[in-house]
Amino acid sequence: MKLHIFHTSDFHGKLNLAKARFLAELRRAHSPSLYFDTGDLVRSGNLGFSATADPGWALLHQADCDASVPGNRESHPISAAFQSKLRGAKHPVLCANVRYKDGHPFLPASTAFEVGGVRVAVLGVMVPMVTRSMASSVASGLLWDAPLPAAQAQVEILRGESDLLIALTHIGLAADRELAAAEPRIDLILGGHTHALLETPERIGQVPISHVGSHGRFVRRLVWEHGQGVTSAEVLSLPE
Repeated sequence: MKLHIFHTSDFHGKLNLAKARFLAELRRAHSPSLYFDTGDLVRSGNLGFSATADPGWALLHQADCDASVPGNRESHPISAAFQSKLRGAKHPVLCANVRYKDGHPFLPASTAFEVGGVRVAVLGVMVPMVTRSMASSVASGLLWDAPLPAAQAQVEILRGESDLLIALTHIGLAADRELAAAEPRIDLILGGHTHALLETPERIGQVPISHVGSHGRFVRRLVWEHGQGVTSAEVLSLPE
C-alpha cells in the first residue's frame, strides 16, 4: 500500500483560505493520506496571546490536518496562556517534552492512526522554552525536558505497536539530525523551527528528514510504502 503524507511548517500567520483549500484538495486527490503540521502556525510572538482563537486553527482544520506539534509561537510559560494559544485546534496537538511542574503531562505525547490496515504512530517534541536551570522557571507553571530523550522514550512505547513511526518536531534541522542518528527506529522525521527548505528529504542512516521552509510557501508530499519506507517526495508551491 502507498500512503501519501503531507507536511507543512512555520506558517507564522500566513495560512489563508486559498492555501487551506489547496491542501484539502491535495488530500482528496491522493488517497489514502495523512497531513501533519510542525509548528509556528500562529501569528503571535512567544509571549503574546489573545483571548480569542487564532484564525489559523480553523484554517488548518479546513485543510484537514490530522495532527501537529506546537512551535515556540504557540507556547507560553503560563499554562493558561499556552492553552489559550491552542484554543481552536480541532486535531491532536502533540508534545512529549512539556509538563506541569508536578510532572503531569501538559499535552498528549503521541497519537495513532490506522490507514488501510497500516498502524501509524505519531509523536511530537518541541524546542525547550523553560528548563529547570533557567531563572524564568520560578515564574513558569511548565517545564520543558530535552526533546531527544523525550522522543526516545516515546519510541520505546510506540515502536512495537506501529508499522510506521513518525516524529513531528519543532527543534530545528541540526537537532533533527541528532535525533535521527540517535534513534534509527523512527521511520520519518517531519521538522520545523529553523525555516530550512530541503528540496529532497535528507537521510541520516535510514531515517528521512523533511523540512519544508516557512511562511506558507510550500507543502511536501511524501509517499511511504510498506516494507520500503519513503519511496518518493516532492515539494509543491502553495497558492498566494
